[in-house]
Amino acid sequence: MLKKFKNWYKNVFGSRREVVREEAMDVKNHRVDIRNVTYFVAKALFTDIPEMIEIERAVYSGQAPWDSTAFANELRREKDRLYLVIRKNDKLLAFIGSTFDERNRDAHITNIAVLPEYQSKGLGRFLLGIMIRKARKLNYKTVSLEVRVSNKNAQRLYRDLQFEQTGIKRGYYFGDHEDAADMVLFLNENEDEAQDGVAPQTREQN
Repeated sequence: MLKKFKNWYKNVFGSRREVVREEAMDVKNHRVDIRNVTYFVAKALFTDIPEMIEIERAVYSGQAPWDSTAFANELRREKDRLYLVIRKNDKLLAFIGSTFDERNRDAHITNIAVLPEYQSKGLGRFLLGIMIRKARKLNYKTVSLEVRVSNKNAQRLYRDLQFEQTGIKRGYYFGDHEDAADMVLFLNENEDEAQDGVAPQTREQN
């Protein structure tokens, strides 16, 4: 009897959970106004990978921490990975990637990068806000990430979004072995989503 109940519970509520998850991971292509500038937001495609790598090189002094194979492997995992890009005039300006861990109820930001000339314009905050809202929709407990200890600007943004530093990973980064600060946003279902970042106007693009 107990086994039958467990199977019934899993079939009913498990399927509902899958629907909620599919809805959360779905992103329609749309235009968005951030600080009175219009951009185009979409799910990352395999054809975006070369430009994503170029953004990495622009941000990381000519180095690309992730190669095309790494990005391609991430994009293939549509059930637990979400990568988004921002474009303007067909030029890729920023992207973000996140893993969604059902077991630990954590959305982990694997990658976020904005072209240097478009930093401090709200793009990073906007992308993080999307991932935070999706984590809330999935009733996750946390949103987590690593950031270079030397990247004070990024750390200020994360703290402004209520992330807290929880530890240090020594020698975390490949190449220069710089330490990484572990930062976590502890989600509270009663908190106002307004603190997740900007609330830009969006217009769906079919």
